[in-house]
Amino acid sequence: MDSNKSASTVNEHANSSASDKRGKYRIMAEIKRLEQDSKFLEEELEELERLEDASSICKELLLYVETKPDALLPVTTGPANASWNRWFEGFQDSEGCRCRIM
Repeated sequence: MDSNKSASTVNEHANSSASDKRGKYRIMAEIKRLEQDSKFLEEELEELERLEDASSICKELLLYVETKPDALLPVTTGPANASWNRWFEGFQDSEGCRCRIM
């Protein structure tokens, strides 16, 4: 019976040392990943420190955009067709609109 106990103790010790090694390598891999993440974040911070402030860039862009006319809108000094104004002026009669909607 003592031989069975000693054999089971040896097997348990072998299993625990194997799992310890796996745990050790797993922890080392996790530490390596965290080191890589921290290195990446440090590089990002260095890059951000070299950039200009966003507000100054936005101000420059706003000044540039405000000084340029919109390319999609035609530049006109008045209505292209004066007869179109009648649709936007409202009623010409003092009596108002005579049409009734039912």
